[in-house]
This record gives sequence, C-alpha cells and structure tokens, in this order.
Amino acid sequence: MARAYYSTVFAQPAHSIWDVIRDFNNYSVWVDGAGSSVIEDGKSGDAVGAVRNVTYRGREIRQRLLALSDAERSQTYAFCGAASLPVTDFQATLRVTPVVDGDRAFVEWWASFDCDPAQGETLAATLRGWFGDWLESLRQTLTSAAVKPSESGQRGAEMSKMQKSDQLRPNALVGSRRSRPGTKNIVRFSMSQPCCIRPPLLA
Repeated sequence: MARAYYSTVFAQPAHSIWDVIRDFNNYSVWVDGAGSSVIEDGKSGDAVGAVRNVTYRGREIRQRLLALSDAERSQTYAFCGAASLPVTDFQATLRVTPVVDGDRAFVEWWASFDCDPAQGETLAATLRGWFGDWLESLRQTLTSAAVKPSESGQRGAEMSKMQKSDQLRPNALVGSRRSRPGTKNIVRFSMSQPCCIRPPLLA
C-alpha cells in the first residue's frame, strides 16, 4: 500500500483552522478551484457517513466522511464511487494539532491507497503536491478572513489622534464677540488654557 503525506505550520491557532474545515461541506469555501458542494440525502456536514458531491475544476467528485473527531481535530474520508486517480482503497485524513509556541497549528494531510506498484511514487508525489496546494489555499482563506478594524473604529482612532494633537497645542487666543444696541461689534481676545477643537461628527 502506498502513502502520501504533507504537513505545514499555520500562524493561526488550531481552533480557528478547525472551525473552517470541520464541516465536510465547507470544501468549496477554502479549496481554490472547488465549485458547488452538496451533502447528499439532506445530512449535515459533520455527520459520519455523509457523502459530499463537490465540483472541482469542472469535475464532479463524491467522497464519504468516514470519521470526525473534535478532540483530535481530524476528519477521515474516502472516495465514494470512481476515484479521481487510478487508485483503490483510498483513504485520507486531515488533522490539526495545536502548537504551544506562538499559539499556532501543525496541519497534516495524508492518504493511503493501492495502485500499480510502478505508479506508486508518482501518485504519492501528485497527492502530496495537491495537499500542499489545498492547504496553501486554506492559509490564504484564513488570512483574507482575518478580523480587520471596523470603519467606525478607524474613525474613532482618527478623532482621538486629532483631539490629542489639539490638546498639545500651545495656549491659543480665544475671541469673544460682544455687541450692544447701536454699537459696532467688538471682538476681544484673551489668552486661555490649552484648548481642544473637536472635529465635526462624521456621518
């Protein structure tokens, strides 16, 4: 029996990665090139035995979820029907393990299968390359979905900087306008304590 294996380290914590890949029907969310994905027979994406029918680069592929473990953050699956490669008895596992240093994650993807002995190394290399590409796609998905400061938060930070800048200005001249009936307007200026000019509220 041949085996293909690939592993990599993610900057994100293990639980964040597992949240994305746990649902067997989320394949099209994080795998570049995957089209529509449907779980057959109305089952949920975390139900063992569920079959996903996914389109990948124009080709329809059916796979069955054989095992799912939240404790180990792993899922195991096999082809349901014709495989996308000349292999038999194919079974693959995707697992996420926490890395304590830096709160990162160690992600592994491996598969075991039978095939023509002469093609074993070539097929293993092909699968290893695919696993690497798909995990890189997952990395890009997680990076693009990273939490960004909200627009309101950015505005608040800008206003805070403006107010702080104004508070650091030297004493300013403050003008007061007085007028009496039948007299001209008189503007008097006096030195004041450091002032803060508040910007108008942003819409």
